[in-house]
Amino acid sequence: MTEGNSFLALTDVTKTYGGVNALKSVCFEAKRGSIHAILGENGAGKSTLMKVLAGVTQPDSGAIRLQGDNVTFTNPADAAAKGIVCIFQELSIIPDLSVAENICLTQPPKTAFGLIDRKAQDRLATAVLKRMGCGEDIDTRSRCADLPLSKRQIVEIAKAIVRKPDVLILDEATSALTASDVGPVMELLRRMRDGGACILFISHRMHEIEALADTCSVFRNGEHVSTFASGAKTHDEIVQLMIGKPISQVYPDKPAEVPVAPPYLDIHDLRWGDQLKGVSLSLRPGEIVGLGGLDGQGQQEVLLAIAGVLRGTSGTMRVNGRPAVHRGPKGGKGSDMRIALIPEDRKTQGLFLSLSVRDNLTVSMLDRLSRYAVVDRLGEKALVDRMIDLLKIKADNADVAVGTLSGGNQQKVVLAKWLATDPKLLLLMDPTRGIDVGTKQEIYRLLRRLAGDGLAILFHSTDYDELIGLCDRALIMYDGRVASTLSGPSLNEHNILSSALNLSHDNSGRGTAAPSAALAEGLA
Repeated sequence: MTEGNSFLALTDVTKTYGGVNALKSVCFEAKRGSIHAILGENGAGKSTLMKVLAGVTQPDSGAIRLQGDNVTFTNPADAAAKGIVCIFQELSIIPDLSVAENICLTQPPKTAFGLIDRKAQDRLATAVLKRMGCGEDIDTRSRCADLPLSKRQIVEIAKAIVRKPDVLILDEATSALTASDVGPVMELLRRMRDGGACILFISHRMHEIEALADTCSVFRNGEHVSTFASGAKTHDEIVQLMIGKPISQVYPDKPAEVPVAPPYLDIHDLRWGDQLKGVSLSLRPGEIVGLGGLDGQGQQEVLLAIAGVLRGTSGTMRVNGRPAVHRGPKGGKGSDMRIALIPEDRKTQGLFLSLSVRDNLTVSMLDRLSRYAVVDRLGEKALVDRMIDLLKIKADNADVAVGTLSGGNQQKVVLAKWLATDPKLLLLMDPTRGIDVGTKQEIYRLLRRLAGDGLAILFHSTDYDELIGLCDRALIMYDGRVASTLSGPSLNEHNILSSALNLSHDNSGRGTAAPSAALAEGLA
């Protein structure tokens, strides 16, 4: 690689889709040996820019220069041949292939006879996972379909790293990682930067930007609006650049008084295998209660157990004052319990990407919208219009494929689909993962308004800022149990971290032992 300030440069790059300017005469530069953060709301043009650089799509006009030379990419293989590799938010791994087969998919090692060398493939995959700091808990012979989402994301990143890119693009590639996986990946990116790589990093998690980026660029409505050194602007200034107006308040005000109604959900001594070891909690109508802690401590299993997804649980659960007798998720949404679960992965668990917004919004309500297998089209239209208006879903019309929407609007469709069932208990699994700050604000305000109308909300989040800013109480889990219940002044960053690490704390926020910086960074 050559020295110089503009290792990668775009000049007047424009891309239009159906009359909509996704990129408008974008000029942009990135240096070698740097981590350059790309910020902006969903729909700001970030992903289109990355797709142009990665050869996924071609610009209508403009020029791309790499190491001083003009380059043109007709497909991702062209870009990869020039050293540009992109890790997209949407996983591209093949579920039925092994970890090693996926990591080496584009360039598998061959024997002298031209066959794939399986042993060499395993060695290569093991080496790249070890380099990432993730080699101990991923078996390269495992089928990717059997891995949890975070480990599948690690495999996706390894697929790019094994190609030894000069320019590595990460489009929300860390949003699906657990806290324990984020730290090693961030350290890997730093080592790559120090080795001379140019890293373009898209993330909506500001703490990741602060920890990693050397330079930040903000995009809005397809235009490059500002570039500045990391740390040169405050959060509010960055958000104002992203949305084009001052930020009022990220989180809505919490109610002055805690609801005094009887619990809608009351759980005692919930157990399931080695994941849940005696969880007890209660949740009243009008409350937003958070589930926090290090990943893998049983938070998701609690939500799945309440929704009726898990079999073989023990303990007692009362819903709306009556013993809950689960008949699976379908029974949970019935009139006697009225439970709705927003899953972790909207693309694989929450949506039918090839179907329309209309079909996705109504799939959970077909039993109520149909009679004798005939759908009430007027009722369907009224429901769809109402939910699009309630969630402010941005789509050309209700008949477009939901897969064409931005990540934030896809998440709104998932929420709308289940809010249409008129639940009394809403369970959410990290619902703002990978969406922009403007959409997050809309979701926070919606949840607070729904709570004000009497909905009981149990909210799992890997972002402790959300637990502090949104939730009335936070239950911090450790090793399958509730380690601490935090509210009021005790609901602060230090106490969340201390409880997550099973350390004692007090209401002033001064614990008996402080977590290490590395652990704190990973948990964030």
